[in-house]
Amino acid sequence: MSTPGAYLRLIRIGWVLVREGVVSALPSEDLPALPKAAQSFAGLFARRRARNEDRSDRLARAIERLGPSYVKIGQFLATRPDVVGAEFAEDLSFLQDRMATFPVEEARAAVEASLGRPVAELYTNFADPIAAASIAQVHPATVLKDGVAQKVAVKVIRPGVRQRFAHDLEAMFLVAGLQERFVPHTRRLRPVEVTKTLEQTTKIEMDLRLEAAALSELGENAKDDPGFRVPKVDWERTGRDVVTMEWIDGTKMSDVEGLRSAGHDLDALADTLIQSFLRHTLRDGFFHADMHQGNLFVDPQGMIVAVDFGIVGRLGKKERRFLAEILYGFITRDYRRVADVHFEAGYVPSHHNVASFAQAIRAIGEPIHGQPAETISMAKLLTLLFEVTHLFDMETRPELVMLQKTMVVVEGVARTLNPRFNMWKASEPVVGAWIRDNLGPKRILGDVKEGLHAALRLAEAAPEIAAKTEKFSRDLASMAENGLRFDEQTAEAIGRSEARHSRSGRAALWVIAITLVVIAWRLF
Repeated sequence: MSTPGAYLRLIRIGWVLVREGVVSALPSEDLPALPKAAQSFAGLFARRRARNEDRSDRLARAIERLGPSYVKIGQFLATRPDVVGAEFAEDLSFLQDRMATFPVEEARAAVEASLGRPVAELYTNFADPIAAASIAQVHPATVLKDGVAQKVAVKVIRPGVRQRFAHDLEAMFLVAGLQERFVPHTRRLRPVEVTKTLEQTTKIEMDLRLEAAALSELGENAKDDPGFRVPKVDWERTGRDVVTMEWIDGTKMSDVEGLRSAGHDLDALADTLIQSFLRHTLRDGFFHADMHQGNLFVDPQGMIVAVDFGIVGRLGKKERRFLAEILYGFITRDYRRVADVHFEAGYVPSHHNVASFAQAIRAIGEPIHGQPAETISMAKLLTLLFEVTHLFDMETRPELVMLQKTMVVVEGVARTLNPRFNMWKASEPVVGAWIRDNLGPKRILGDVKEGLHAALRLAEAAPEIAAKTEKFSRDLASMAENGLRFDEQTAEAIGRSEARHSRSGRAALWVIAITLVVIAWRLF
């Protein structure tokens, strides 16, 4: 149950969004009369400066006022256009995760607490921060290895960030619960589950050992990939609150003129970027899910180097196969197969008609085949596909939405390097090879092999399964004969919990009422 503090934080969020003009700038065409009137009324309380700004600027300013937690929450929601809408997700995608730095003394203390050794013993030099985000900041440092000084990047967690995120997520859970309760048509988007995903994502991102592990895993997967690599991790100097990695000397992909001046082939870089992403997705089922320009460098040798692995995505073998078949179906205009795959995967509820869904898919695919390949946008294709699946009650698949958003971002980066970038031509070597290896005879042999392994594991576990089944049968018979009973201690605990929740609920309502009175008094 939500605490009174969650309601207060929710009121603050609403007030900041009103004051910065975000509420009054939201699309209102499809709103009923009462909410539309409330939105117009909210516009009266917007700051005068905000009324002359674009919606994305208003949103950025509001989230900056709310604090670093909301910058990260906003960036996460930017990957979920299915939840917040395509326009709102686009506004959120402009959020810059650049925050004020915290003192180097606090960073040193965090490093020593995490690694259990003095900073002077770990690094020969530990400099002031060069960049800071909502969760951590980066320091240049030097280490001595085999008598040779090596420059490294040290990422340190922002003090108190875990507690702040925990409090702010409580308000997010409250919003999600209210949405599921009072806006029935959004239940298919599973807002509470989305918030749980956000909670899990931020927990992982705030344990820098897990980011180091992601760096290490993708580094091993990509060790033989042409034109792509990731920084090496210094495990001796890595802990929960600090990760030390190889320093990257290179040009950011956002600096197109700098890349051109350094003599890099921009068209080749665009092809390498999309091929690397697809390789990681289809071959490995593990991909960097935050591949915007700020996280991509090109080193002097022309290698693309990806950094900041706080957000990663995974796809199982089945999901990879469905993804490849869907892409292949669009390429070959086999729309019935695309529809069948959606139903086989369980993406579309079975009560819908497959032929009708195939017809809707055709409406997306046919216009694409009449265009030059370099004008076909993956972003547009995926947006149209999302609109169609919305009509057929497709439930949210977080792993697929993350993949979709990352693919759109990567395509956007490639097009900044090469405005005539041909997504399909660049993808064909990777996608075509994967399809040949995994959707033909080779796939059947692999499936048979996996089936045999599964049967062997089942045979090994058979005695234990039989014993557990027998015990369950005895317990069930006993329950049927004697009934299900709570012991005295359990009954008392349930009573205390119910009483506590009732008191908390009443207290929360009083706090909300008093807060609204105070706000109204200050306004008038």
